[in-house]
Amino acid sequence: MIEMSEVKKTYPNGVVALSGVNVKIKQGEFVYVVGPSGAGKSTFIKMMYREERPTEGNIVVNGISLPKLRNTKVPLFRRNIGVIFQDFKLLPTLTVYENVAFAMEVIEKHPVEIRKRVMEVLDLVGLKHKVRMLPSELSGGEQQRVSIARSIVNSPKVVIADEPTGNLDPETSWDIMNIFEEINKRGTTVIMATHNRDIVNNIKHRVIAIEGGKIVRDEQRGEYGYEF
Repeated sequence: MIEMSEVKKTYPNGVVALSGVNVKIKQGEFVYVVGPSGAGKSTFIKMMYREERPTEGNIVVNGISLPKLRNTKVPLFRRNIGVIFQDFKLLPTLTVYENVAFAMEVIEKHPVEIRKRVMEVLDLVGLKHKVRMLPSELSGGEQQRVSIARSIVNSPKVVIADEPTGNLDPETSWDIMNIFEEINKRGTTVIMATHNRDIVNNIKHRVIAIEGGKIVRDEQRGEYGYEF
């Protein structure tokens, strides 16, 4: 599903973000990525959807070797990857419905299929009643729900979330996690970088800890393991 082999990433300024990373993630797994700030978590996550390329080593996602993937083929590859960010990245002038539908329109799905699927995922995230609202009219938690709906509308095999609860209050964070749990139960691989100790310790899944650009811990049903 996802495999990194001896992956190293050195940025032009000489900073080594990842060094000697080896990992395999199977289809349908739920994986937390944890570690101190600056440990290499974001680089690790970005490698999986080809936002960053390794300096050395190989990364295979859905059978595709990412270092060898031509730039022109990246958009096609990303159709099977859903990405969710801490700051939502919604289009401010589009409604809830239009933000989610846009992800299907860019790959030229039929309008009838778009409407059916968009309403399905908005129902899943509990926003079917707010289809005509703009992002500015929503709470932070609602905006993140729209972001999640957009990320799964094309039924990706993998959903990658980078600090998805970082800007949310605790109660809303638990609601968002319930949605991720449901997505995972339906067979989608979920990989989540997070600093939320309570979530990691209470909703048990595999935990990969990164420190100094290296994987220092990889545990099934692991703990967060940090006090900050």
